[in-house]
Amino acid sequence: MSVAPSFPFSTSSSPAVPLPPGTDAPAICEVPHFAPVRVRGGRYRLRRLVRHRRRAVAAGLAVTAAALVAAGPREADRTRGHPVAEPVRQHRAVERVSAPVRIADGATVRLLRPGDRVDVIAAQETATGGDARVVARGARVTKVPEPLDAALESGALVVLSVPRGTAARLAGAGATARLAVTLC
Repeated sequence: MSVAPSFPFSTSSSPAVPLPPGTDAPAICEVPHFAPVRVRGGRYRLRRLVRHRRRAVAAGLAVTAAALVAAGPREADRTRGHPVAEPVRQHRAVERVSAPVRIADGATVRLLRPGDRVDVIAAQETATGGDARVVARGARVTKVPEPLDAALESGALVVLSVPRGTAARLAGAGATARLAVTLC
């Protein structure tokens, strides 16, 4: 068995006669001479970009941020390596608490309804005279318990919804002064 050569064959009437290498290439022709092509405005755009580099940097940062958000963490990325323990649930501090407050004038408490807004004022007797200060502003009344007949002389109870810090001030003021309310 003989192997035929791998170069081209002539197309003449004689079958399978190989042509010498390089004779199948096209004739050499020269590229015509032409003037160089000049792109106008290239320098202007570069100068403009340099002058407005703040915009360019801002645009670049915006594109980068968008790419990072789009590429964000995926479920597959979280499952690599060691398994993650159950996430720790963080309890947010309670912003508002219910504070029971004893108001000195029981008749005033009968005017209150749940949802009313009141200011709580602490009145204190001193050696030089009376002193009054606002302990809580805009506290929301959440509950007005039914007064007991014997408790009318010592005041009446009302439950207010206030921030945690204000509740501590109300408890301190209730221990040392007589408390009163004004409707807002």
